[in-house]
Amino acid sequence: MSTSHHRARVWVPAALALATTTALTACGPAGTADSGARGSSRASATASTAPVAFTVTPAEASADVRLDAPVTVAVSGGRLGEVTVSAPDGTTVPGGVDAATGTWTSTGPLAAGTRYAVHAVATDGGGRAVVHDSALTTLTPAVTAFPAVSPLSGSTVGVGMPIVVTLDEPVADDRRAAVEQNLRVTTRPSAVEGAWSWQSDTEVEFRPREYWPAQTAVHLDLDLGGVEVSPGVWGKTRDIDFTVGSAVVSTVDVAAHTLTVTRDGQVLRTIPVTLGQSGAGGRYVTRSGTKVIMSLEESRQMDAETTGVSKDDPDYYNVAVKYAMRVTNSGEFLHAAPWSVGSQGRANVSHGCTGMSTEDARWMFEHSKVGDVVTYVGSERALEDGNGFTAWNTDWDEWKAGSALA
Repeated sequence: MSTSHHRARVWVPAALALATTTALTACGPAGTADSGARGSSRASATASTAPVAFTVTPAEASADVRLDAPVTVAVSGGRLGEVTVSAPDGTTVPGGVDAATGTWTSTGPLAAGTRYAVHAVATDGGGRAVVHDSALTTLTPAVTAFPAVSPLSGSTVGVGMPIVVTLDEPVADDRRAAVEQNLRVTTRPSAVEGAWSWQSDTEVEFRPREYWPAQTAVHLDLDLGGVEVSPGVWGKTRDIDFTVGSAVVSTVDVAAHTLTVTRDGQVLRTIPVTLGQSGAGGRYVTRSGTKVIMSLEESRQMDAETTGVSKDDPDYYNVAVKYAMRVTNSGEFLHAAPWSVGSQGRANVSHGCTGMSTEDARWMFEHSKVGDVVTYVGSERALEDGNGFTAWNTDWDEWKAGSALA
């Protein structure tokens, strides 16, 4: 229908004029457009404008929407403008319009068990706004996988500390890449090159190519809320922040019976020590390799039974020690050993631990933190993979090969 711009006077009978007005009112474009999603649209269009149709996916009133499902909004008969997908608490889902297709697509995961309101505005051919509102509801997972993280948020660690993420549900092989893509490490004041490497179906570790730079702030974003880690099992989202402190790196020379401690490249102290004895078929020999301090305990009960030595074994012991710093899962510690002071710096007489005087152990304890590096040299017994924080004993290329994104 067109409207003339001429101002000619035309006489129309009153009855015909009334009928014409009624017809225009009844047959003009409706105030709602077919959205394809059963939502509502409001327009101020005229009969000369094609109706705007919205298509929202997932559809209006959808329930049990997957948390990784993208929300899309497309229109025909107009141009899409503002789109907002929001939760009841006001949180919005990020997204944007593709310039080539004109379709808005969400770029972030959806929260579980949440009803989202979808609000979209388009412009019709006449330049008028058309509004569409609809809603969808996400599923509530029957099972979730919680990611435990070491180090703890707020802690200060040494330069050798890996980031260890352990999930309480296994990750399917074909979902490891999706999990890894949603584990993001950022650092200040400068970027640090690093990589994730899978240790099992529940554990993945991150380490830098080299030791962390001292005084680095590290942020870990575990954006797993929208990741299905195995069929029917969804992850959970967390944020972790920790700080890397000074660079305390020590070297233990098994043959020379010495422990040399450095901080930020400067030697602080060389301590006489005793290490694992060579008898008993070599089961007490201290392992070589790069170890990382896992915990610090002012006092610890050392019970040989926990390391597989029975109580009726002549080598059995059960003794309280002070200033214990664990470096392996198998029970190697640095600690005070006042009973072996005469052998420290001269002979290896321990059951695998690094023994030193009480004074030296106290000093070492006070100058150490979880994540500090202790490298052992001069022993033919190698540190086993996974016996503590052992990431630094793996070649960088081999480490990267353990990534699901390699």
